[in-house]
Amino acid sequence: MKKEISGIQQIGIGIPNVHEAWAWYRKNFNMDVPVFEEAATAALMLPYTGGKPHDRHAILAMNMQGGGGFEIWQYTSRTPVAPSFEPKLGDLGINICKIKSPNIKKAFANFDKSYLVSEQVETTPNGLQHFFVKDPYGNPFQIIESDSWFQDRGDSTGGVYGAVIGVSDIDKSIHFYSSILGYDKVEWQGEGQYEDLSSQKSGKSNFKRAILTHSNPRKGGFSPLLGQTQIELVQNLDEKGQNIYEGRYWGDLGFIHLCFDVIGMKALQEECKAAGHPFTVDSANSFDMGEAAGHFSYIEDPDGTLIEFVETHKIPILKKVGWYLDLTKRDALKPLPRWMLKSMGLNRRRD
Repeated sequence: MKKEISGIQQIGIGIPNVHEAWAWYRKNFNMDVPVFEEAATAALMLPYTGGKPHDRHAILAMNMQGGGGFEIWQYTSRTPVAPSFEPKLGDLGINICKIKSPNIKKAFANFDKSYLVSEQVETTPNGLQHFFVKDPYGNPFQIIESDSWFQDRGDSTGGVYGAVIGVSDIDKSIHFYSSILGYDKVEWQGEGQYEDLSSQKSGKSNFKRAILTHSNPRKGGFSPLLGQTQIELVQNLDEKGQNIYEGRYWGDLGFIHLCFDVIGMKALQEECKAAGHPFTVDSANSFDMGEAAGHFSYIEDPDGTLIEFVETHKIPILKKVGWYLDLTKRDALKPLPRWMLKSMGLNRRRD
């Protein structure tokens, strides 16, 4: 089967307390529908965990208005480690998580002021309104306007819209994200200083900057929910970027990976190998997350940022009655019925 990218499934966030973090993300980003919660041993990530398996507790939570989710991730067999330096814009790795909003002014007015970074709503070079916040652990988020939605739940924020990724060679990275991940449309590209980045650490530096999206709609069962996404690449021209995870493990504090829902893992594996980005981790067949199952793998972008792929095999639709969907028994390219996807919202955790 030919490979297809269905969208951004989730961004992984390493934090010190998984339940405390999920409560904050529910309140502030409406990430209140759990797909799975599991405490287990991460036995397959040895290239990124010092060659030893480690225990962890993870929760995958979604916002059912649309967009990707959060994989909230906590080590339980070791104390998660913070970077030895304060990451700055343009450091190598995931700098900022993008969260989409249907009403940016409402989102700004309602957001807890103690976590706001921006003093006002700002505008990107390609004309989108946005502002920046930080969570209690110092992770930066960009709340940005979008008109790509699965449903209207009345929330002023949706799910993950993409990421700002620090790179060392923007042209090489544009090729990578375009050729492998389908971000073939450069919505905007430029070089200079940008007022809308000035609230970020080193945000007043000179940057090469590119905003990418996909020209074709995504395909697959979850594509209506995951929606349109964008990747923003930033290369700091004044300060050499440091690798955010240098000397640390996958799963340590911060944004640990960007995960894509995919179809045709074997074809994708061949494509990545031919492009010089072979799988560095491969679950080989099916992994079981208790309430969900699938096939996962990892590659690295040109600067070592971790990209995860998941081909979903099983997912809970309505846990209360034991309704789990086996995706291996249906046309993988066909979107799931909207009513079925909406049914996942019945698992919503209300505080």
